[in-house]
Amino acid sequence: MWWIFALLSALFAALTAIFAKMGIKNVDTDLATAIRTVIILILAWGIVFFKGATKNISLLTRENLIFLCLSGIATGLSWIFYFKALQAGKVSQVAPVDKISVAIAVILSVIFLHEKISPLGIFGVLLIISGTILMIYS
Repeated sequence: MWWIFALLSALFAALTAIFAKMGIKNVDTDLATAIRTVIILILAWGIVFFKGATKNISLLTRENLIFLCLSGIATGLSWIFYFKALQAGKVSQVAPVDKISVAIAVILSVIFLHEKISPLGIFGVLLIISGTILMIYS
């Protein structure tokens, strides 16, 4: 079932790139990021309230909060740089280069989370990195 959610994530990430490129024409990218963030905030909290998940707030630990805050900072910085890249470049180049985050995430998961990666997985990461380099120079 996880792969269905992952495919949906990929679909919406692709739509994000297309809609963002259309929406940032002649607009400051930081303003565009702020507007997008407000929409995401409303959507995310709407889902939390709809599901009744607010009752779980008390279960959050200090460690949960620290890492969720760090994740939020990383997400915000990612969006800021993504919008700047989209405004300066073509979606057909920016979106694939942005996806080198997949290879970086795998590498970091091995280093920090001690996840195992198979030789085939290593080959896949190398292909992603190679493809990214090709997209930069295409």
